[in-house]
Amino acid sequence: MERLVGKAAPHFDMKTALGDGSDFGRVELKDYKGKWLIFFFYPLDFTFVCPTEITGYSKSYQVFQELNAEILAASTDSIYSHQAWINSTLGKINFPIASDMTKQTASDYGILIEEDGIALRGLFIIDPEGIIRYSVIHDLNVGRSVDETLRVLQALQNGGLCPIDWKKGEEVL
Repeated sequence: MERLVGKAAPHFDMKTALGDGSDFGRVELKDYKGKWLIFFFYPLDFTFVCPTEITGYSKSYQVFQELNAEILAASTDSIYSHQAWINSTLGKINFPIASDMTKQTASDYGILIEEDGIALRGLFIIDPEGIIRYSVIHDLNVGRSVDETLRVLQALQNGGLCPIDWKKGEEVL
């Protein structure tokens, strides 16, 4: 797999279900120029681990906003599946969910499980100039940490050498 960190984020252009479940939209990478983007993929709607991650990021949405960051979730499900999930068991969230039904974006970001047609759990922090600064990709059965994503975002924004477990306000090297 080609390294993505430190390189321009692959372009994307996908349809979305709005986080309030009311309508649909469209999103492109260029829409986030000038902001940090927390872009994460999950395997499927109506599953067990995924809603814990999505609602966790939604609960912390205001904190990300204060750090000049937006959040975008994506899976290979349709916008109609996303909307149905938001309006049933997932509930309203504070950011859109993109539909990568062509699987092109998951492939471009190196997280597509081709034989299953779904994405691994991949999270990318993209800086305001469109460069990927952080990537974590792992198996389907383990959810990610909102706190760790916030910690890494703050460390990237700090610009210094941040040691292990560094937190905002602590000394840098």
